[in-house]
Amino acid sequence: MGPISRLMVQHQFLLHQCFSLPFAFLFNFFAKRGYLSLRYRYVFVTVGGCILAVGTMGIYSVLLFASTFVFILLIGHVDPSSIHIWAFGIQMFWQTFWHLLIQYREYYLHEPVSVRLFLAVSSLMLLTQRITSVSMDLQEKQLMSPYNASTKKTSCVLPLPLVSYLLSVTTLLGGPLGSYRHFVCHMEGVGLGPSPSPLGEVFLKLMQVLLLELVRFCLVHFLKQNIYDPSSSASIHGVLWVWALALVLRLRYYSHWKISECLNNAAGFGNCQNSSGESQDWSGLSDGDFWTTEASSRMSEFARRWNATTASWLRRTIYMRSKHFPLFVTFGFSMWWHGLHLGQFVGFLTWASAVQADYYIHRYLHPKLSSTWRRMLYVCLSWINTQMIITCVVIAVELRNMSGLRLLLASFVGLFPLCNMILLVILSKCNTVT
Repeated sequence: MGPISRLMVQHQFLLHQCFSLPFAFLFNFFAKRGYLSLRYRYVFVTVGGCILAVGTMGIYSVLLFASTFVFILLIGHVDPSSIHIWAFGIQMFWQTFWHLLIQYREYYLHEPVSVRLFLAVSSLMLLTQRITSVSMDLQEKQLMSPYNASTKKTSCVLPLPLVSYLLSVTTLLGGPLGSYRHFVCHMEGVGLGPSPSPLGEVFLKLMQVLLLELVRFCLVHFLKQNIYDPSSSASIHGVLWVWALALVLRLRYYSHWKISECLNNAAGFGNCQNSSGESQDWSGLSDGDFWTTEASSRMSEFARRWNATTASWLRRTIYMRSKHFPLFVTFGFSMWWHGLHLGQFVGFLTWASAVQADYYIHRYLHPKLSSTWRRMLYVCLSWINTQMIITCVVIAVELRNMSGLRLLLASFVGLFPLCNMILLVILSKCNTVT
């Protein structure tokens, strides 16, 4: 396999989205200059998304088209008060079927799974977010079905804008998740007034992606040159090696989120005024910033900042609707949404327990941090603990099977979540007694 082929296999999402950038720039250029009417703007991004889906997923693009078609039918035939239940159930059933099929082919038939199928299922997960977001808006009457709208001024979910939102070239392969209303407002507002060019911002973010990939390449080279052997390596070497491996896996996500921002910005999405109102910035659509997220000294902060729009979607879809144990129910659903692998079950259970423990530990220790040095020591130790917990979560979730769990046990990194769980039990009992 040549270097170009290896590059394609390792960076499918990045390359496909980079190839979509000229299409997004063309849309922004034509729309701002009035060459595209509102209807043709919707058609432009929809056709771009369909071409991208067929070109990257082949026959498996039918997974996305089928979900979109079924949701359009639901809007026309199901009462808005119950449409979210139908949309949520059908979409999760469809997505789970393909997740289980992949596991069946991997673990029972021991067959290689097509990269195109992986791309399609990953995009299907993102489509689930958009479909359920619209269905919740309909159920909560933030949007109206065109069949129930009383006047033409009512904000309606119309077929062409909805299909454009669900299959848009800017969000087909990656987030971030934006609301349907914001999407429609942007499409209607393009060209109505002066707007800044996204070219400089896109170039800057592309340089950030290049830097992230360069750091990732160096870390991979370092890990290959210093292979960790549990039988002969020191414990500290194992902890650092596994932490670096988890960082490599996380850097891939940061690159993916940043290139997704580039694609949305190139099409004109994500532009907003800053707090002073004097200038514009392009941070309106973002799933996470490397420095802000990795600097989190608490598990709860990291959970909110990591994949931010997905975290907001989970909070709205599950957390705010759960009457009992909302935190564990939310992380349990996240495990279901990600694919139901053994490593994902362990990883998300660990994450939920660590976030719950973080609440108790912070509530217990924060009043005792009376001096500056104590607060600084607490922040440093808390940051190390957060990094080690996230290392466990990422290794378990990304490796998916027993190999990741054995690596965590052999390197003693798995002791960190265990200690957090013990503290959670102790502090919860103390809180019950008091």
